[in-house]
Amino acid sequence: MSLIDPHSYYDTDQPAAKRFHLDWRVDFDRHVIDGSARLELSAPGSGPLDLDTKGLTIDSATDQRGEAIPFELGDEDPILGRRLRLTLPADTTTLTIHYSTSPEALALQWFAPEQTAGKRHPFMFSQCQAIHARTIVPIQDTPRVRVAYTASVTVPAALSAVMSAGPAGTRNGGASDTRTFLFEMPQPIPPYLLAIVVGDIESRDLSSRARVWAEPEMVGKAAWEFEEVEQMIETAEKLFGPYDWDRYDMIVLPPAFPYGGMENPRMTFLTPTVIAGDRSLVDVVAHELAHSWTGNLVTNATNEHFWLNEGFTTWAERRILEALHGEERCILGWAIGQKALDDSVARFGEGSPLTKLRTDLKGIDPDEAFSSIPYEKGARFVNVIEREVGRERFDEFLASYMKRFRFQSITSEEFIEFLEQQLPGVADKVLWKEWLYETGMPKNAPVFRSAKLDELTALAKSWSDGIKPNDAQIEGWATDELLVYLQHLPRELDHESLRWLDASFGLNARGNYEILVEWLSIAVASDYEPAFARVREVLVTVGRMKYLRPLYNALGKHARTRTLAREIYAEGRAGYHSLSRRVIESIIEKYAVDEVTA
Repeated sequence: MSLIDPHSYYDTDQPAAKRFHLDWRVDFDRHVIDGSARLELSAPGSGPLDLDTKGLTIDSATDQRGEAIPFELGDEDPILGRRLRLTLPADTTTLTIHYSTSPEALALQWFAPEQTAGKRHPFMFSQCQAIHARTIVPIQDTPRVRVAYTASVTVPAALSAVMSAGPAGTRNGGASDTRTFLFEMPQPIPPYLLAIVVGDIESRDLSSRARVWAEPEMVGKAAWEFEEVEQMIETAEKLFGPYDWDRYDMIVLPPAFPYGGMENPRMTFLTPTVIAGDRSLVDVVAHELAHSWTGNLVTNATNEHFWLNEGFTTWAERRILEALHGEERCILGWAIGQKALDDSVARFGEGSPLTKLRTDLKGIDPDEAFSSIPYEKGARFVNVIEREVGRERFDEFLASYMKRFRFQSITSEEFIEFLEQQLPGVADKVLWKEWLYETGMPKNAPVFRSAKLDELTALAKSWSDGIKPNDAQIEGWATDELLVYLQHLPRELDHESLRWLDASFGLNARGNYEILVEWLSIAVASDYEPAFARVREVLVTVGRMKYLRPLYNALGKHARTRTLAREIYAEGRAGYHSLSRRVIESIIEKYAVDEVTA
């Protein structure tokens, strides 16, 4: 037995799946998916085959000859779920498993009609990252095993379905009140990129290869917001090579979606909080688009190497933005990222093993380890290598890296080995062992400076001396400039200062959630009552963890805001994703500790 992923029962001594077909029926009344998964193995097998499951009811399993395959489910592990062990007859090449999901499947979120924008039809979406694909399909749920797939998905006739796959037609669903959507994903993907949405959705074309989907009430706004996405794709191709996924479609999900975006190939999932009305947050798309090369094309082997996905992608995102908007804008992005990095290091503690890039997550749920560290520390490691060899040589290295590991999943150590082969001696020069294996930030961490950044930070720091910027200084500030300024202000301010900030920048009325949440975090930490109604409005409608965490943390600063936080959570809990609920509940649990020690 050879287990290589602490979050999977996958055994490298057993044949891996290379392709699967899903035949699904989506049941909104029971909040389950019924159906089957047909797995095609990479080589004929016999004897034990172990798959990952969590919350699945397994009805039967047969081989390609229709013969029954004996199976048993192991004991429940709170993180891994249950091992499904099938005993394959000799020369098994294909197996079909009939099963159903649980109403509590962590990968799925179900919405009643009244929770949608249109209020007419139910809605469902999936989120399989990090290890939740096993809650909707019995599979070797590790990024090491990449699979192509096809699917037929039967849904209520009034609804539509999209997946992280190309559409392959529709047909009658077998009943007058259903229809079936067909899909095909010919490129092999890691299981966490399996994705589905079912709801009352429409689309608008943005270019010959890009389209945006959303509920009818949102799709027009989304199409306007993302009108320039083709330019972004073309810019990324100039930097990183041809786009290998045929189409770049996007879907704007209900507000409960817990992330800013999810890089599902051919169908990027996006939070509606990016629809600011002024295109000021479309840079989120740059990150998800960059994943088409870094993360989806070349993937981390396990979640212990997550920086290979997110560090490279954060670096690539900033290269795209630099090409589109200039170096100054890029440097502001690094500064904004530094704040997120500092917050994550502070949350875990500088000596925490979770501040390493190469983590040891045995016995740890990867969702619990999620932070900005693999994104921002990882991006800085990539930047250090780029600085050491120069941009031209690094871009040549990157092209070789993409070519060598295209549609593969690799470890941090495999990356360093390839770096040493291509650029001998560079790994040691950039202190790779410190970056990967030590906590906190290495001594050669890059510093990003510009005249504008220096001006903004100086203005913010002068606040403690009672100096506020004048109209001439703040005239024409772009969104990211205002955000940098706010991020460098003291976390608690007197109420007169807060009134001045709101009057000067219209902060309480902002539609840009990056600005709004930064403002509200300062306001509620300062016990500023005029912001309470807006905080409640945001927290009962938005499920993005990036915004929930700082707001609920800020609400914990004072007795009456802790009471407010508990009231808001009770009101909004039903609409939150299970991942978001876990984050909030862990924060609120700490309120009680603070109250005892106060």
